Amino acid sequence: MPNDSFQTIHAQAVGKGDKSYTDPDTGYRVITELGHLARGSCCGCGCRHCPFAHDKVPANKRGQAAKVPTLLHEDYCVTKECDVLFWSGGKDSYLSYRYLEKEFKNNPRDIVLLTTFDAVTRVVAHQEVAFSKIEDQSSWLQCPLLAVPLFTGMDYVNRISLSLETLGRHYNIKRLVFGDLHLENIRNWRETSFEPLVKQFGVSLYFPIWQEPYDVLRAELENSGVDIKITAVREAVLNGQVQVGDSFCSDLIDALPSEVDDFGENGEFHTYVGPK
Repeated sequence: MPNDSFQTIHAQAVGKGDKSYTDPDTGYRVITELGHLARGSCCGCGCRHCPFAHDKVPANKRGQAAKVPTLLHEDYCVTKECDVLFWSGGKDSYLSYRYLEKEFKNNPRDIVLLTTFDAVTRVVAHQEVAFSKIEDQSSWLQCPLLAVPLFTGMDYVNRISLSLETLGRHYNIKRLVFGDLHLENIRNWRETSFEPLVKQFGVSLYFPIWQEPYDVLRAELENSGVDIKITAVREAVLNGQVQVGDSFCSDLIDALPSEVDDFGENGEFHTYVGPK
């Protein structure tokens, strides 16, 4: 069964008021969102259409069981307000986190990491990082993590909307934060696509490292003392000059071909940040 087909079948079942439908691939009966709501609470099994954000799934298993947007590590919640940082696990996300931390030094506000990943492979797209590694980062930074599994064919913005509804049960959400540096087309896409969310949730979009000079960002990363590894490369551009597992550092940047962006902003490579 195509990954997205059950979404259509589920929508049709809900539209008819059905509490279950038959999975055409397995023949099993699957409980719809309406069926779960009639039950009244999460059963703790990580069900496909759970409307309760898997809140009865054991905390240590919730990330790997999640099939709907789910808040993890909520024990790190401190305040009633938060900024939602769209988190890939890489250096740009981490730089944005560092900038937010400085901003909140005298006026604390929680930073909630939001990560989308493939619901089947449990891998973060482009970064080629297992979602379990993102959970490790959440623990390391002591930030709540909003896990957003994506299925093929699913509308991205609608899925983000659902995830913010889940988070809104815990927080007053103030801003959606992105680690974009200088690609106008990406920023324009976010501002256009997320405009309905801005209106729906009364939030603003924030780009804390937008057009920051690269020498400033390099110094910030070096001063942070973190370990940054290359997780994915575009071989057609780099021709073996950068490989998965290499450290992202000044020596690597200085050795890059002139046509390659120092931070890989055109998709030449991707990174993962962790403690040394």
